[in-house]
Amino acid sequence: MTFTDRLADRARRLGRTVALPEAQDPRVSAAAALLSRRAIATPVLGNSLEDAVAMLRDGRVDAVVAGAVHTTAEVARAGLKGVGLRSGVRTLSSSFFMEVREFRGRGPEVLTFADPAVVPSPGPARLAEIAAGAVRTRRLVVGDEPQVAFLSYSTLGSAAGRAVDRVREGLRLFREAHPDVAVAGELQADAALVPEVARTKAPGSLVAGRANVLVFPDLNAANIAYKLVQRLAGATALGPVLQGLSAPLLDLSRGVSVEEIVHVAAIAVLLSDAPEPS
Repeated sequence: MTFTDRLADRARRLGRTVALPEAQDPRVSAAAALLSRRAIATPVLGNSLEDAVAMLRDGRVDAVVAGAVHTTAEVARAGLKGVGLRSGVRTLSSSFFMEVREFRGRGPEVLTFADPAVVPSPGPARLAEIAAGAVRTRRLVVGDEPQVAFLSYSTLGSAAGRAVDRVREGLRLFREAHPDVAVAGELQADAALVPEVARTKAPGSLVAGRANVLVFPDLNAANIAYKLVQRLAGATALGPVLQGLSAPLLDLSRGVSVEEIVHVAAIAVLLSDAPEPS
């Protein structure tokens, strides 16, 4: 069973309602039909993002999925205005789930890329919050234990510069706030992902070569990376999943396919089942 098959199966058991406020786009109406036919969720079609977010705030729907027509900025603004951030969260961010082919002897895998859509140039504190959001989202959606890599053009001091310093400080803040999470950095992408490279560049690291959550140094890097992996390596890219809102409002790439809308709606259903913050 593929990752997307598992998403659909888990969502189906919850019996939730998802608002799709872009019915004017034929991809959205087609996705609504599939959601209903496959019993993944009950779709509520409409043509106003603000109305859908109000329904979410009032509990009349369990989640909202938009972005086929609206930009990420428009979706994010509607979420911040309509439902706001969760208690204790200061940064709205995003992540993509990338279902990739086998590349390290484990079969197909799901990687988390953060933040490819919201925060252009995060400082250390925001990098740490982006990582925390990605960890929480992965636990809820994928269900495995995150192995987090803070990415850079340097691996453990192999290079220097302000950008490297920013990543190192973000890593320090994340470790301080989340001592229970497996994390490493700063790492180049190959050291984070490829065990053979990790043994050379980061010997002794328990995360290097095994990472499944990649925290990119800025939006440029993350956005370019996810599109390259999607288009050149044939990965399934699901997101951007907005992180930090008090209720599940999920974004879409405007190049999204019908099936991708269905998959993101399943993710939204799973996030609607998240426990209330203590």
